[in-house]
Amino acid sequence: MEAKENGEKISCEYKLRENPLRRKEKVFVGCGAGFGGDRPQAALKLLRTVKELDYLVLECLAERTLAERYQLMMSGGKGYDTRIKFVRNIASLCSTSKIKLSDWMSMLLPLAVERGTCIITNMGAVDPLGAQQVVLDLTTKLGFDITIAAVYEIFKETSGQAMRDELEKLYFNDKSFLHVKGVSTYMGAAPIVECLERYKPHVVITSRVADAALFLAPMVYELGWNWNDFSELAQGALAGHLLECGCQLTGGYFMHPGDKNREFSIEQILNLSLPYAEIGYKGEVCLAKAEGSGGLLNSSTCAEQLLYEVRDPSSYITPDVVIDLRNVCFSSLSNDKVLCCGAKPSSIPFPDKLLQLVPNDCGWKGWGEISYGGFGCIRRAEVAEFLVRSWVEEAYPGISDSIISYIIGHDSLKATRASQSVSFVEPVDVRLRMDGLFNLKEHAMCLVQEFTALYTNGPAAGGGICTGHKREIILHKKLVERESIFWRTEIKKSESKQPSKKDDLHDHPDRMNTTREENEVLLPSNNSITDPMSSAPAQPNKKIPLYKLAHSRAGDKGNDLNFSIIPHLPNDIDKLKQLLTADWVKHVVSSLLDISSFPNSKAIEQRNKQMEQVNVEIYEVPGIHSLNIVVRNILDGGVNCSRRIDRHGKTISDLILCQEVNWPPLTSEDV
Repeated sequence: MEAKENGEKISCEYKLRENPLRRKEKVFVGCGAGFGGDRPQAALKLLRTVKELDYLVLECLAERTLAERYQLMMSGGKGYDTRIKFVRNIASLCSTSKIKLSDWMSMLLPLAVERGTCIITNMGAVDPLGAQQVVLDLTTKLGFDITIAAVYEIFKETSGQAMRDELEKLYFNDKSFLHVKGVSTYMGAAPIVECLERYKPHVVITSRVADAALFLAPMVYELGWNWNDFSELAQGALAGHLLECGCQLTGGYFMHPGDKNREFSIEQILNLSLPYAEIGYKGEVCLAKAEGSGGLLNSSTCAEQLLYEVRDPSSYITPDVVIDLRNVCFSSLSNDKVLCCGAKPSSIPFPDKLLQLVPNDCGWKGWGEISYGGFGCIRRAEVAEFLVRSWVEEAYPGISDSIISYIIGHDSLKATRASQSVSFVEPVDVRLRMDGLFNLKEHAMCLVQEFTALYTNGPAAGGGICTGHKREIILHKKLVERESIFWRTEIKKSESKQPSKKDDLHDHPDRMNTTREENEVLLPSNNSITDPMSSAPAQPNKKIPLYKLAHSRAGDKGNDLNFSIIPHLPNDIDKLKQLLTADWVKHVVSSLLDISSFPNSKAIEQRNKQMEQVNVEIYEVPGIHSLNIVVRNILDGGVNCSRRIDRHGKTISDLILCQEVNWPPLTSEDV
């Protein structure tokens, strides 16, 4: 049996909380997932080893996954992340402690219920009520009496037959709530806070809520913050931003064999811990990983995550507060803890509009791959590309310009233009990929068919052909007035014959003082690691790769690339500013716009024309002595429609770091 309760429809307009209650002096919020493909086993390990956790956040929704869920729902599939719950054998789940399932709630709920840890997740995507129901079914079978809340955006009702007829084209009814097809607004923490305050749920499942807001909500609720406590909100949102990408904060996506400033043992990266934070009611933030775990948590890993996809660090916009990150700094308290301070509200601390995503058709994707090996393999790949382009052009004149091609194992990541001194050794194993985005399905099918013809009509010894086509959508972004966006909460309570182990899993003050059990994580044999901040200075007057001077991480926002430059030695920042100019950056990334590995004059002209739309913005971040660089209009339209092998542009960071620079840079006195 189940009990159900709907909340009222509430606007996202700015409204202060009435007499907010401080429930705790500090709250422990952990990150159990940093993206949709993360590891439930790692979340379970964090839950087992850090008993203080009050909340565990599963951040599993991005623009790419949101678009995919919309497409799946439109074709009759599930609009929520189906990994939220899938139980192959409930009996075995209940009868053994060795759970071997890779699905989030079936793995985490038993221990979370026992510990009294509330789970918050955006795995609801475009159908949070559907996700709520499957989790309810799971908890009923497991015998838990718990409350599961759904938080979702709803849309304004309208009147008049003409308007209703128009809405028929835009809306669908999934039997639970009316939802504009695919339209999704980045909501803030307020709906979750309302949900926690009103229902004290054990699980909260949301639609599109801003990543940092998922973490900020329990801080606001537990610590008694109001929406005009901008200093505390800035620190809290900063903590959420640092936690939201999971193990990227604790050494994942940082470890780099061969680079002495980023190298540590395989054992350490195998035993990564997801991060968590201890947040005090005055806005104090301490970032942490499980005690004695592997990985790395220090100022360098924190700096990379701080600048990840933030664009202008003086005005990082979240739905709840606009943050100035320029003076954020980090201090290591131990191998497992870092103190974080310096986030402040921006000069305009509260955004009056929200970001909304509207799906638009962007055409049909068609692609093909083929491998060549041995002597002259690159030359044969070049011939194969020429043939396919010629055949496609013969069938549909003009569409070959919609195809990009590259050679995996040779130049598929592109950004190598500034440094030509690297010696070239021809590989003996390459793979040609051609990827086109077309207005019509028949054009995509033409590329697939002509590419397949390489088996009998192309150069020698090509094999392993694979092809495909699919419809693509792009999420158009626009700003909307806050008061035009509405949300609602809905709870369902599972009622089983087996009583829950705890009547109220939210109010257990003794949990914060519980002594940790023996850490179950395998400890690496050697925890020593090179501290990047203690690196020896580079030799003067030499041409050296940039990675000897700095480290970096790249990310994307739509069609824009965002990468950081974080010097190993803080005093090098002024010299790096001399070298890394906007013109230098544009030159390095310009090859990202090449449509071929072997561009002819027409392709070069096409690239140069596109480069006119590329703009570079360079921001200094004094608190961590670093640069944040934004390159606009460089990612082939963004992750949902890009034809590049690296749709997000994540590989660009280390390709930038491989560029050779004169060090130290010449001054006017040297000329």
